[in-house]
Amino acid sequence: MTSLELNDKTVVVTGAAGGLGRAFAEAFAKAGARVVAADVNKAGAEETAARIEADGGSALGCVVDVTRQESVAAMVEAAEAYGEGIDVLVNNAAIYAGLSRRPFDEIEEGEWDRVIAVNLKGVWLCTKGVAASMRGRGQGAIINVSSATVMSGSPQWLHYVTSKGGVIAMTRALARELGDDRITVNAIAPGFTLTEASLGLVEDAEQYGVMRGALKRAALSDDMVGAALFFASAHASFITGQTLVVDGGRQFL
Repeated sequence: MTSLELNDKTVVVTGAAGGLGRAFAEAFAKAGARVVAADVNKAGAEETAARIEADGGSALGCVVDVTRQESVAAMVEAAEAYGEGIDVLVNNAAIYAGLSRRPFDEIEEGEWDRVIAVNLKGVWLCTKGVAASMRGRGQGAIINVSSATVMSGSPQWLHYVTSKGGVIAMTRALARELGDDRITVNAIAPGFTLTEASLGLVEDAEQYGVMRGALKRAALSDDMVGAALFFASAHASFITGQTLVVDGGRQFL
């Protein structure tokens, strides 16, 4: 991991209380980074930080509501004080578990608004929040977490798929705007992954994860971290505006 040159980098991971976010946070810590594990779930964020510290890493648990600019500003202030600036942002926070799959014309307006606020507005607010710190350091890496459902057009989940499609569009546009500042912006689009959140979405999650995949096993959280570590490293310093699908070669149709 040290070859990725992440020692002493400060990395903010949102949605870090569990699932993919916790996996990202722990992987960056193992690669030598100082990690700010941020989540609306304060206890979960602090648990992630404690796990990292117990494993010999450096981490700070931080509460954040990514839909509120003042909350994001407080997170950024805490991260800057902890790490003397911010080098990497992983925009992972999203509403996923608990969403009921239903036809697009049966989705409640309130649920639509909540999904878009967290999954899309939150990416914008967090990126906006760290931009000044990264500009001050003369470089940075922003990694957005989208979803392979954008490519498959997963039915009866329009608000989620739309929000994650917006993340890909935002990634491309932000890459153009932040390029002059030597800040890269890329996205990861995970396929169906066995996390706490996904286990309740289908009856046999492991079998569902294997179906239509070129690699005949279900994806785990650890399968997603390599892409994030790469995008954050100097090896990806000339890669920006890209979306990498990490789904084991899943057939979409």
